[in-house]
Amino acid sequence: MLKRGFYGACALLICSLCIISCSTKKDGFVNRNLNAVAAEYNKLYNGQVAFDEGRQSLADTYRDNYWEILPVERLEILEDVSLPGQSKNPNFEKAEEKAAKAIQKNSMYIDGKERNPQMDEAFILLGKARYFDQRFIPALEAFNYVLSKYPTGDKINIAKIWKAKANIRLNNEEIAIDDLNRMIKRGEIEDEELAEASAMIGQAYINLDTLEAALPYIKTAADYTRDNDNKGRLLYIKGQIYNRLQFADSANMAFDEVIALNRKTPRVYMINAYIEKAKNFDYENGDKTLFLEMLTDLAENRENRPFLDKIYHQIGVYHQSNDSIATAMEYYNKSIKANQQDDYLQARNYVTLGTIFFDRAQYQTAGAYYDSTLVKMRPNTLEYRRLKKKRDNLDDVIAYELTATTNDSILRLVAMSPEERLAYFTEYTDALKARAIQDSIDRAKSGGDEFKDNEFFEGSKEDNSKAGAFYFYNTTTVAYGKQEFRRRWGDRALEDDWRRSDKNTVGGVDTEEIASAGLSIGEDPRFKPETYLSAIPIDQGKIDTLTTDRNFAYYQLGLIYKEKFKEYPLAAERLETLLTKNPEERLVLPSKYNLYKIYNEIGNASRRDYYKNDITANYPDSRYAEIINNPDAALATDESSPEYKYNQLFKAFEASKYEEVISGCDTYITVYNGNEIVPKLELLKATALGRRDGFEAYKKALNFVALNYPNSEEGKKAQFIYSTTIPRLADSSFIDDDASNSFKLVYSFNINDNEAAQAVHDTISSAINYLNYRQMSVSRDYYSPEQQLVVVHGLDSKLGALGFGELLKDNKRYKLKPAYFSISRDNYKIIQIHKNLAAYLEQESENPDNPQN
Repeated sequence: MLKRGFYGACALLICSLCIISCSTKKDGFVNRNLNAVAAEYNKLYNGQVAFDEGRQSLADTYRDNYWEILPVERLEILEDVSLPGQSKNPNFEKAEEKAAKAIQKNSMYIDGKERNPQMDEAFILLGKARYFDQRFIPALEAFNYVLSKYPTGDKINIAKIWKAKANIRLNNEEIAIDDLNRMIKRGEIEDEELAEASAMIGQAYINLDTLEAALPYIKTAADYTRDNDNKGRLLYIKGQIYNRLQFADSANMAFDEVIALNRKTPRVYMINAYIEKAKNFDYENGDKTLFLEMLTDLAENRENRPFLDKIYHQIGVYHQSNDSIATAMEYYNKSIKANQQDDYLQARNYVTLGTIFFDRAQYQTAGAYYDSTLVKMRPNTLEYRRLKKKRDNLDDVIAYELTATTNDSILRLVAMSPEERLAYFTEYTDALKARAIQDSIDRAKSGGDEFKDNEFFEGSKEDNSKAGAFYFYNTTTVAYGKQEFRRRWGDRALEDDWRRSDKNTVGGVDTEEIASAGLSIGEDPRFKPETYLSAIPIDQGKIDTLTTDRNFAYYQLGLIYKEKFKEYPLAAERLETLLTKNPEERLVLPSKYNLYKIYNEIGNASRRDYYKNDITANYPDSRYAEIINNPDAALATDESSPEYKYNQLFKAFEASKYEEVISGCDTYITVYNGNEIVPKLELLKATALGRRDGFEAYKKALNFVALNYPNSEEGKKAQFIYSTTIPRLADSSFIDDDASNSFKLVYSFNINDNEAAQAVHDTISSAINYLNYRQMSVSRDYYSPEQQLVVVHGLDSKLGALGFGELLKDNKRYKLKPAYFSISRDNYKIIQIHKNLAAYLEQESENPDNPQN
């Protein structure tokens, strides 16, 4: 019993001593070591584990952009800002929590000095967790604390490096460079610390776009790092910098160093090093055979499957450089199919294919590739804006080509005899029916692949081009096909082998289904010639519209190919074709003149002279003949030039001759069709319509200009007015007179009664001068095609306006007899905009407060 009591007392004493020794207030050997051990092997260990997991997760999810110089550190900066207490990553939140707990529980800050040797590591972990959580200012505070409180600690260089990293993230590159250079010059630094410090100085210079200064530091970092993963990245960055500085040989040597690391570094660096060397290949002096063998070996290596998109793209570049365009296109398409979520690479594939089709003048296909390119590009970049403009320029040519092709197909059918049409579509539907039955048999043999209810309308391009595409896209026919599907198959569930109601019969050919399919096909209107024959237009008005639209499309295509794309042979072909189709007279002379210009441009003297002689002989008084005969004339002042005509119409507009302006614009829009003056004429006409007919006419005309000339300055201006000004003018209700302090006195006259209106105008002007009413003025204003107004401005009240009217009526000097009314300035604007003077006068006649009532 005594022994047991003795041992218990000893155990209690030891526990008490341990508890006392763990005190953070006493600076004893046992206290320091116990708190250091508690911090290192409990809180800091767990915090470091969480930090390492968080950093690894960032590295695993980070996607490098190898089209730009890689950052030294793999950390994606997110746009959203974390609030205090929030974290982007739970691992870093846990690491920060453990570091903070170690500081709170085990710090021994006594007499102005920290006695626990683990506390500098705790603060560094705290700063690193905040740094990777993208809270750089709090991180900076933690590193600054280490530098101020532990100036002689063994972790001082680590704190300096991480402080510099935080400063770089805060765009304080100069501060980071100075701090790290001072640390390196002291010389008390380990190799790995030198590597990291040099790498961060290199990153700071890269951020400042001073690549020459960055290069030696990146070299030093690559030489001193012992981490092969990091070495491969740094060597690759070195090669990228050499490439940017246009030192291809030095860049290739750096990439060779990456390749030599082989499996010691991530394979992605090695493959991209091969790709960068391929970009530097000298196609004039290099060994093309050996080069292609190298690319082919890369593509055939199974380990390189994750990188086939890059490899195929580079093989495509090789073949394109050797003018093997078909083979190059094959590899660009392979690269697209092997996509590994590299949007920039996909954009390069699409834009290259688009440019190939563009150069072939296959603009519709080019436009489709450009659309795919824009989806993969970052908006608001210069490259995006340039391609977007090029793509927008294709809109018109694609639309007009479709109109020309479609209408030509329909008109060819219209021109056939009934017997020829029947024979044509009988041949077509027989072939379509035979293929449909064969497809049904093939599906039955294969166990019933999914049926596409519109598959027969997706036939060969040859079939489509034969009959013209117009009936394939008929929504009525498509809807009928869906109805036929339900009639034949019922409402089938979306599942495997859906065609078989008895799923146990899978494997053999169901002859009943085949027979049923043949019967159904025989009854289907899609396989009957009458379906297509009935779609051919017979109304002469519709046929004339098709012809007119087709001819105008050919004319516009000629101008677009000539002006926008400089595709002179293609432009000539479209205009020559137009002239063979008996076009409207208004298109003939402009087409011949543009053909004259095209053949002059490409040096075809015989065709140029043919059209020159045709124009000067048959249209001697035309502006085109004058230009040909006198090409150096100052056309801007020439009375036959569109610029002169526009200026004359604008002067008429300023004189309120709106009928003349509208009529003149209509005439010259037709005469100068295709000329860049047309949008200006359209906008002038829209404004004149607004002045003559009011708000709704103006709104409609502006919308026309905005939609039909969207790329012109006038079209953009019309769209801006339509979007911003028109909504503000839409309200036609009148404003209470009490809300205004400016009024007008108005006399109304017939539009043709100019003498009477002018006499009243002159009398009022004389009265204003005689009475010395300097704040007042008088004008003759257009109101409508039937009505004009004489308006006295500058009156400050309704009663004042009416009083002045009474004065003019009763005073023997003036004796003005015409009726008059008063209106506020705001309401006068409303009646001019909405042409609702009658409604205003009716409202005034019913107003008991009106002094005139």
